[in-house]
Amino acid sequence: MSRRFASIQRAVLAALMLIPAALDAALAQAPYPTHQVRVIMPFPPGSSTDIIARVMADQLTRKWGQTVVVDNVVGATGNIGAADVFRAAPDGYTLLFSPPTSFATIHFLFKNIGYDPARWSPLGLISSVPYMLAARPDFPGATLADLIAYAKKNPGKTTFASAGVGSTIQLAAIELGRRAGLDLVHVPFRGAAPALTGVMASQVDFLFDVISTSIPVWKDGKVKALGVGSAERTEFLPDIPTIAEQGLPGFRAVTWFAMAGPPGMAPALIDKINADLRAILALPEVVARIRAIQMSPAPASPAQTLKWFADEASLWGGIIRESHIQIEE
Repeated sequence: MSRRFASIQRAVLAALMLIPAALDAALAQAPYPTHQVRVIMPFPPGSSTDIIARVMADQLTRKWGQTVVVDNVVGATGNIGAADVFRAAPDGYTLLFSPPTSFATIHFLFKNIGYDPARWSPLGLISSVPYMLAARPDFPGATLADLIAYAKKNPGKTTFASAGVGSTIQLAAIELGRRAGLDLVHVPFRGAAPALTGVMASQVDFLFDVISTSIPVWKDGKVKALGVGSAERTEFLPDIPTIAEQGLPGFRAVTWFAMAGPPGMAPALIDKINADLRAILALPEVVARIRAIQMSPAPASPAQTLKWFADEASLWGGIIRESHIQIEE
């Protein structure tokens, strides 16, 4: 009797071990989605992030045959919207679309954000865009060397604008100052658009701004382009040298956009959504829409996306820690 019980017990245990694989296989064949999908964008409408989010939502709606809506849940530097997604059921019906904040910087800026960014289910990178080092239109110079020389002659007086404390715009300028040995003054604004306006009005000396918004005003002569933050020159500004090639090797300042889901999403579901995202990013009309705002598609596998999150957290987190930046909320 005991041998028979032991045999039954082994059989039950073996069957239990097969359940996760069976569920994953079943999920891979199950229809998804069967109803509306909500994509939370934790920043205001009208930004580059919001534009790309809506392009992807429109394409996913077409591909899935179900409505995909973008919901702007704003507040606490993106923390409110991201936390909503993190706490959602891991069934693929509540997803996050965000710039680096929610994945690579927020946990360094707040004492307690209520979630662990290392636990996101990575669905894929969407696009990337380099920052331009943009100076006020009457700045007495046209190169990074000119800015460095000016700042060294005016220590504690040379100013840079940002989209707010802890923004990657601020962190890029801090890294520039650290590498060049400059004493710079931070002037935070309530968003990237007001910060760029402050530089155009010569209220502030310079800022790092995505080329999507800085190229048009540069072409109109409203700012000076002193360099770009990508590793190589961008095709959108081929005549503007990188900051790295102007004497700060290894300097990198780009921003990017990605999608993720709550912790615990099934691997088959992650792979399906990732495959659909990459298929969309290969469509000529989508590539054209993204390139029209001077961005580049950046398709990546879930593993590559997760590694990218970790690498970016290491880069920006190091700057935040060294600069002792913290938002008390």
